[in-house]
Amino acid sequence: MLVYQDLLTGDELLSDSFPYKEIENGMLWEVEGKWVVKGAVDVDIGANPSAEGGGEDEGIDDQAVKVVDIVDTFRLQEQPPFDKKQFVIYMKRYIKLLSPKLEGEKQELFKKNIEGATKFLLSKLSDLQFFVGESMHDDGTMVFAYYKEGATDPTFLYFAFGLKEIKC
Repeated sequence: MLVYQDLLTGDELLSDSFPYKEIENGMLWEVEGKWVVKGAVDVDIGANPSAEGGGEDEGIDDQAVKVVDIVDTFRLQEQPPFDKKQFVIYMKRYIKLLSPKLEGEKQELFKKNIEGATKFLLSKLSDLQFFVGESMHDDGTMVFAYYKEGATDPTFLYFAFGLKEIKC
C-alpha cells in the first residue's frame, strides 16, 4: 500500500486506495470522496426481542454517523474558508515553503505550473471547503473539497507536488 504524506508536516493525507486523476498540468490530484455511515452495526443474532419481553429499541445505542471517507480515514481537520486575499497569502507562503523541498526538474515544473493551479482554485474559491492534516499545522499542505454540479459526494483536490509517497 502507498500512503501520501504532506511533504511539509508529515501528515498522512491520502493513500492509493483512493484513486486520483491528475488535472491542471499534473499540479493537482482530483480524488472522489464518498459519504459513508460509520458506527453502530445492526447485528441479527437470531433472537426475538419481543418474545423475550424486550421492546423494539431496548438496549440499542445508535451511534451511527455519516462521514466523508477521506476526511475520516486521514483525520483531516476542516478550516474556516478563505477569502481571495487570504488564499493568495496562503499560496505565496506555501510556494515559498515547498519550493526548496523540491529538487531540480520537479522544482522547475512546480514553479512553471503553480500559477495555473492557483487560478483554477481561485475560480472555485466560494465552493471550496478547506482541510489540513491531523497535526493542524497551518504551514502544511491544504486539501480542498467541493461538490461538482449535481454531485452528492465531494471531490477533493490535492497539490501533487506537496505529497511524498511512502510504501507501507
